[in-house]
Amino acid sequence: MIERVWSPRGPLDVALTLAPYAHGSGDPVWRRTADGAVWRACRTPQGTGTLRLAARGGQVHGTAWGEGAEWLLETFPALLGADDDVAEFAEVLAKVTADPALRTRAALVGEVAARHPGLRIGRSGRMFESLVPAVLEQKVVGREAFRAWRWLVRKYGEAAPGPAPEGLTVPPDPERWRLVPSWDWHRAGAEAVRARTILNAARHADKLEQAARDAADRLLRTLPGIGVWTSAEIRQRVHGDPDAPSFGDYHIPGLVGYAFTGAKTDDAGMFELLQPFAGQRHRVVRLIELSGLRPPARGPRMAARDYRSF
Repeated sequence: MIERVWSPRGPLDVALTLAPYAHGSGDPVWRRTADGAVWRACRTPQGTGTLRLAARGGQVHGTAWGEGAEWLLETFPALLGADDDVAEFAEVLAKVTADPALRTRAALVGEVAARHPGLRIGRSGRMFESLVPAVLEQKVVGREAFRAWRWLVRKYGEAAPGPAPEGLTVPPDPERWRLVPSWDWHRAGAEAVRARTILNAARHADKLEQAARDAADRLLRTLPGIGVWTSAEIRQRVHGDPDAPSFGDYHIPGLVGYAFTGAKTDDAGMFELLQPFAGQRHRVVRLIELSGLRPPARGPRMAARDYRSF
């Protein structure tokens, strides 16, 4: 066990900043315990590791176990948004506010940002651990994707090192993902298209992990099965890109349209509404999600499919 104490500049909400890394409430890779601490099981460049983060008195106390402990402690400030340029967001917001035609949008975004001053856009630096769940979440409801992720990680991952909460699991490495047989993808509820995308990406895992932020989108989208939405979901988490909104999402255009205009919109409409915030569009979407504004429900929720019965 090794420890590190870090003092962030300005307010920081650890749980809110880390929320995008949890894939469903039962994610075996992430856990928030009753004491408010957040646990992460990770496969680092140095090996497997467990990280516990707890905020106390304006500081973040990190504790880590396993071969990857030193790497986890070295990088957890970046995971918590140490490199997130909130001053750039303030500049963009001020510019939008100065335009009378956009002032209402800016006021909404600014009000939500003021309510959540501890929100940061962090970066994990681990490509493949974000790629797999992003692919599993393609074109399906969250419950379906989270179920597949839980099943596969529990079966093919390994127990997190140290005194981790029961069930905390390190996800498989790319080579292990390549060995998952077709029948287990089926048992997990992931159909062949998503399975093939993950298996193909696993063959290029080393190159993906080394991709710089400015090359990541191009490189990801050269892989069959990875498009605009999946690339954005990955880059948001891996590189902390505040300007990678999830175009192609089933829900987000409706949320953005309703928040800014009172009516749902599509991807093209969302692009126009977000363009004044260029450079910070993903952050703006996160703030809209936190606003609580939702278009009225006009029908039943989309049901989760179950490929295991096919």
